Amino acid sequence: MSRGAPGLATCLIAGALLSSSPAGAAPAAAPPGCASRTFDSAQYTVCSFDVRHDDIRLYWSGSDDKPYGNFAPLATALAARGRTLRFAMNAGMFGDDFAPVGLYVEDGKQLRKADTRAGPTNFHLLPNGVFWIGDGLAGVEETSRFLAAPPAARFATQSGPMLVIDGHIHPKILPTGASEKIRNGVCVLNGVTALFVISDAPVTFHGFARLFRDGLGCANALFLDGSVSSLYAPELGRDDELAPLGPMIGISAPAPH
Repeated sequence: MSRGAPGLATCLIAGALLSSSPAGAAPAAAPPGCASRTFDSAQYTVCSFDVRHDDIRLYWSGSDDKPYGNFAPLATALAARGRTLRFAMNAGMFGDDFAPVGLYVEDGKQLRKADTRAGPTNFHLLPNGVFWIGDGLAGVEETSRFLAAPPAARFATQSGPMLVIDGHIHPKILPTGASEKIRNGVCVLNGVTALFVISDAPVTFHGFARLFRDGLGCANALFLDGSVSSLYAPELGRDDELAPLGPMIGISAPAPH
């Protein structure tokens, strides 16, 4: 059972990212970092990074095999290795033991198997999907496609549901849905630009999916979680230590001397 839902300032990033984009159109390339974005009267924070230059990884447990549990312990662990945490976000759903729900790959090792079962939770609202990171390449794919032809992923996390599939909103995410929560998700443009998004106020599933498809031009996008959705963005003075977390997405850089 998930603690989420199966149970960045760079004030000006790029004009195209901060304004609406036509459906299916990718925004212009933006420098790395986070910025505010308004779409359909809802406010979001959109963080853009290039996997060819930014060290995007997944983190779950430390050298003692205990889950980090949140951003501060992760930042401390990285600092001990001479690195500075630049960005972090919760990376998918997790159980009471903070273990990832579904497929989880870290440093090329599969630590959890894929879960392809249907069910009443958000994770099991099929199709769900996988966010993966390889060498200079990344993607978001429906789980069945990922498993049928696995890419060379060094990191991967399964979550669900998919928000956008081949340019179409998930068939079970309806405009009539009234549930509103703080939500976060991810998509990848052109195989290299990872967009991590968190809503700044509660939004519906459909509104969130439309942001990815119509506002950001994402052909495929994945829901990461709701309610516990959290962001670490020092450039914004933001460190959401809202609740204990399972796996996390993190970007680090060598610490300045």
